Amino acid sequence: QVQLVESGGGLVQAGGSLRLSCAASARTVSVFTMGWFRQAPGKEREFVAAISRSGGSTIYADSVKGRFTISRDNAKNTVYLQMDSLKPEDTASYYCAADSTLRTVPDIAAYEYDFWGQGTQVTVSS
Repeated sequence: QVQLVESGGGLVQAGGSLRLSCAASARTVSVFTMGWFRQAPGKEREFVAAISRSGGSTIYADSVKGRFTISRDNAKNTVYLQMDSLKPEDTASYYCAADSTLRTVPDIAAYEYDFWGQGTQVTVSS
């Protein structure tokens, strides 16, 4: 069983930055695609970004492209989400997820991800 623990959330003003981290309990995640999703109150969970196991392939939601950067350090079993130029509409709970299916290109569908963290809250004030 893989456990994922997110950290780094908080309250920030619009235009500010936050860096989320996702620490995995097992080294096996180094071969997994990793993704970030978010869910705002009253809304469905939505895809934010994903990264291939090597880190060579990344994909972003249009709403965050150019502002967010996903990266990973397989030696530390950790995935990061650097969030810059934050907007109030980025306010949500952010979830880290792991997809155990071997892929060359990350998937954006939440149902493809097998393991999930508990989430970390990001609040952006205007």
